[in-house]
Amino acid sequence: MVNGKPEGIRMERDGLGEMPIPADVYWGTHTARAVRNFPFSGYRLHPAFVCAFAQVKQACARTNALLGYLPGERGPAIMDACAEMADGALHDQIVVDAFQGGAGTSTNMNFNEVIASRAAELLGGHRGDRDLVSPLRHVNMHQSTNDAYPTALRVAVLNMLAELEKIVSTLQETLQAKEAEFRDVVKVGRTELTDAVPMTLGMTFGAFAEAVARDRWRLFKCRERLKRVNLGGTAIGTGLGAPRDYVLAVAGHLAAITGLPVSRAENMVDATQNGDVFAEVSGMLKACAANLLKIASDLRLLSSGPDAGLGEIVLPALQAGSSIMAGKVNPVMPEAVTQAALRVMANDQMIGMAVGMGQLELNHLLPLITHSLIESLALLTASCRGLAEDCVPEIQARPERCRTQVERSGALATVLVPVLGYEAVERLAKDARQEGRTVPAQLVLSGIASEETVDRLFSPRQLCKLGFTPGEFEEVNTP
Repeated sequence: MVNGKPEGIRMERDGLGEMPIPADVYWGTHTARAVRNFPFSGYRLHPAFVCAFAQVKQACARTNALLGYLPGERGPAIMDACAEMADGALHDQIVVDAFQGGAGTSTNMNFNEVIASRAAELLGGHRGDRDLVSPLRHVNMHQSTNDAYPTALRVAVLNMLAELEKIVSTLQETLQAKEAEFRDVVKVGRTELTDAVPMTLGMTFGAFAEAVARDRWRLFKCRERLKRVNLGGTAIGTGLGAPRDYVLAVAGHLAAITGLPVSRAENMVDATQNGDVFAEVSGMLKACAANLLKIASDLRLLSSGPDAGLGEIVLPALQAGSSIMAGKVNPVMPEAVTQAALRVMANDQMIGMAVGMGQLELNHLLPLITHSLIESLALLTASCRGLAEDCVPEIQARPERCRTQVERSGALATVLVPVLGYEAVERLAKDARQEGRTVPAQLVLSGIASEETVDRLFSPRQLCKLGFTPGEFEEVNTP
């Protein structure tokens, strides 16, 4: 016992009474109560959100200090503590569960208490010295959870969108490189998993690249929706409890600290109660996830086998595929991306519902929106990086297998429909299949076309061009 208290314990008091707090932590009573009340998921706040929240607190402290509301050394100490957290320190002290009641109040107070304790240390005091630096009177000055929390979410999402956009751009470039590399590899195109018409493997990867390019554009555009913040609006967006000069200045200081083009929302009541912007951003992420899901599924199919499946491409061997089947290699990267994409799509459903369930002047489900949106951003960034860095660049084509499958498939004969007609081509493909010949061989044997004409009609250049032109079937004999 030290001064009547157990060793390693300090006592703190709030409006609900006194609580023992471990002496070595920076948080206090509100955080301790939240940890006890919400042991729901074990999820912690993402580092990007922690850094963003610290920057919001730093902007508020800077504004209050410059306007004279935090005189002396207290304001600079709070700003320094926030800057340390924004640089990665003290993240282990943000301990409340991601899912909590109170629209994020417990998160806000966790930050207030940790920053207050660290600022007190910087001023020569000790952790938990609330007289020196108070979580509420000083760190939370002129703020509410309801403006600080959603502003931090916007800052975090803006930063994560920029990171995602970069890796999506890299993925697009890697797919375009494969488009060029595989431009002469003729393969069977398939619809409804059955042979359709011939194409090139380059076309397949070119289509992937175009889809990803649209994602890149959508991500760039949706960042515009997040730049208006309600910081300074306090509880419901009216700014009640905050001085006018603070309300007008704080968003500008946030922009300077973050380097982001954020500004005060014209209607902060709207920005406080309505979260449709988060649903809109999530919808863009869902579109990206849908494209990744399609690409990952196609890569698995194209690499299936490799001997008893399609086997048209070879994915990089990233790890052993089985604990019993020796030599087996699985398409682990596309499989991981598939799972991440499905999670993002599920998150979008949750976000849409949570946004719609906001009531009156506040959305009480903001913690769920925050967790789901940031998780989606993190999953998509990791998925695109996995494909762009560890999968797509090392994909190899199997040109001979692709060509063999094309020649064995009746789909190749579709090229001749414009000159021979549907019924004649149907008979040609059927005869080739029954007699065990390839379509090109059947064409030559039937006297319909010479070997040179067949090579020209089924060349990569011919298959890649848009439509046919008059005269290109002159050397084909109509039976």
